[in-house]
Amino acid sequence: MDARHKAGHDEWYWAVRIATWNVNSIKQRIDSAVAWLKERAPDIVCLQETKCVDDAFPREPFEALGYNVAVHGQKTFNGVALLSKLPLDEVTSGLPGDPEDDHARFIEGVVSIKDNKVLRVASIYLPNGNPPATDKYTYKLGWMKRLAKYTRERLLLEEPLILAGDYNVIPTAADARNPEAWTGDALYLPQTHKHFRSLINLGLTDAIRATSDDAGLYTFWDYQAGAWQ
Repeated sequence: MDARHKAGHDEWYWAVRIATWNVNSIKQRIDSAVAWLKERAPDIVCLQETKCVDDAFPREPFEALGYNVAVHGQKTFNGVALLSKLPLDEVTSGLPGDPEDDHARFIEGVVSIKDNKVLRVASIYLPNGNPPATDKYTYKLGWMKRLAKYTRERLLLEEPLILAGDYNVIPTAADARNPEAWTGDALYLPQTHKHFRSLINLGLTDAIRATSDDAGLYTFWDYQAGAWQ
């Protein structure tokens, strides 16, 4: 975290670098993650798809770099984590609203910043939802509704809130290299767009679109076979 003086003013402000990464198995990405952290030195990191239970999470390499570690894991599937150079004052695991949901897809951390204020950062791994004509899509939409309810309640606190992670949503045609290829996919269906807009319309800002309107800047990419081509 950087403290920098505002030119021409007697006040200070704090800049916090926050990064997010779907690691697709933290145990397979330790070397890459450590190298990335050494190069970029983010203050807070949100990880998704860690794919291991809490006790199996490789804390030591990250703690050696000065990070506090909080995890919400699940064997083989899902899993989210927070790495923070700032002490984590509070940690909430699991998206509120459904006590029977055992998917490890949400973790929130609270850190203290300047003037006794706090910053809330959540790492989320929103459900994929495919195939659409199944309970998986119903679960996706229900999860998005719960995320909106959680966000609405958090915004009432009037505290800085960051929702970082893998949304499994293609919000607009500009967010994918070939949007036509996703017609009928759960990530690009009208209902998915509707729920995503409902979330944004609560007062959130898409960080990518807030910083650049350059063409060819995609918020979604496909990792599957042939996707690179």
